Amino acid sequence: MGKTDKKQSLQKPAKAGALDIAEQLGLKPGQSLELLKALHILTREGKLNQDSRRKLKQVYHLYQFIEPLLTELSKDGHAVTLADHGAGKSYLGFILYDLYFKALAQGRIFGIETRAPLVEASQKLAAELGFERMEFLNMSVAESTRADFMPSQFDVVTALHACDTATDDAIAFGLEKQARAMVLVPCCQAEVAACLRQTKAMSLARTPLAELWRHPIHTREMGSQITNVLRCLYLEACGYQVTVTELVGWEHSMKNELIVARYTGQKKRSAAQRLRQLLAEFGLEGLAGVRYPHLPETSAV
Repeated sequence: MGKTDKKQSLQKPAKAGALDIAEQLGLKPGQSLELLKALHILTREGKLNQDSRRKLKQVYHLYQFIEPLLTELSKDGHAVTLADHGAGKSYLGFILYDLYFKALAQGRIFGIETRAPLVEASQKLAAELGFERMEFLNMSVAESTRADFMPSQFDVVTALHACDTATDDAIAFGLEKQARAMVLVPCCQAEVAACLRQTKAMSLARTPLAELWRHPIHTREMGSQITNVLRCLYLEACGYQVTVTELVGWEHSMKNELIVARYTGQKKRSAAQRLRQLLAEFGLEGLAGVRYPHLPETSAV
């Protein structure tokens, strides 16, 4: 098979008998079977194993939240730009492009990933697919925020299981790039838990609430909970409407929290005030300037 034939084969959506297969597998209309095979979500025989079925379920559930955002942002002919942080093997990016961006004459996806082999593999596959408006960058989230060759503004920012403070970096990227929407699934979070172990939450140390983080596993879970609450308050304080829900497909994981933030421009001073109060209550004031540099002043509240 020539290079052109291979590209056409990879781009080809489900047709004829393949439509029956796609329906049986629960694929979305127009989804390319060859793409899913190239991503090793489908076997060469077009089958889904249990792990791949779960993986596809996760990506489709995310797509359900992202597609309406893309539609809304592009309805006036605007060319949407999307940054996918911690892209990994870029399952999300490729499926988004295949189902949404491919049919458009404009719009770009940037996959940002620190592991060079994954970036190289994604670049190669995008070239084979003819997905010309997909770019893959070998750098961290923080590095991409400072990179002068990146667009000055992004419409949508996604971060799927970006570890520890990488989710905070993705939020910082979104704020710096004036993102209209952010879709975040936080992963392991150790920073706040470490602070709790060090400070013992000072003002709460002598209260019954200290039992919430007396055991190490509870400290870790409590730290994750506090981290995501602070992130949501920060986004609200910066002008975003925030929705928090559960991401399906992670039923056997604690890391299944989905945060969807849409920019409205209405900065909630009450959210900024609550965030500062929580930082003080848990002895986390040292994080204010590092993690929440755009937090509005609340002295006048």
